[in-house]
Amino acid sequence: MQKHPLIVALDFPTKENVLSFLTPFENRELFVKVGMELFYREGVPFLYDLKSKGHSIFLDLKLHDIPNTVKRAMQQLASLEVDIVNVHAMGGVQMMSAAKEGLVAGTPAGGKLPTCIAVTQLTSTSEEMMQKEFMISASLNDHVIHLCGLVKEAGLDGVVCSAQEVQRIREEIGSSFYTLTPGIRRKEDAADDQQRVVTPFLAAEYGADAIVVGRGITRADNPVLAYDQYEQEWRRGR
Repeated sequence: MQKHPLIVALDFPTKENVLSFLTPFENRELFVKVGMELFYREGVPFLYDLKSKGHSIFLDLKLHDIPNTVKRAMQQLASLEVDIVNVHAMGGVQMMSAAKEGLVAGTPAGGKLPTCIAVTQLTSTSEEMMQKEFMISASLNDHVIHLCGLVKEAGLDGVVCSAQEVQRIREEIGSSFYTLTPGIRRKEDAADDQQRVVTPFLAAEYGADAIVVGRGITRADNPVLAYDQYEQEWRRGR
């Protein structure tokens, strides 16, 4: 897996939209995120198509169910040879441990175990929303750190989190704990529906292991130029 990747969120409804987006990148090998919208429409064959073109894949399905169901689902996902998979940390330690067991059981002999991470709180979640709607009285940062401790206890590799939380995660959970950070925007770009937004440069300075960028690249007038600008800023901060 690439070290410190910039992951492009392929938040498109169809395979045709994705291929149109990827065409200007020619033979460049990208790290891409395939989420629920695209996966539910195009399915497993599209993942194989992306892999055949040399792209690395973060399959962002955020599994959250009873432990046995998640274990069996992860066993299936492990056979797809994607690079990163994820669950919801709010599913609890037993569920997350079951996810890891499923990945181990489903990874082909000699194959590479996918990196398994857990979503803490979505970057669209504000502290007010968490406390009023979810009735979680802790501060957002404290709750994220608490969830990170559960993720580590369950044996997963790391978390999806805001880059704003990375420094504290490093201090309290450990430097080897993987942090993948969405909600990345350059100063020139709109925040859209994200609440905890960080620039690529700051995400790098905070110590994030990977960043995810969607609309800042995919909706740009010149996606290749936008990608290069994001990547340069991300690399400059390291």
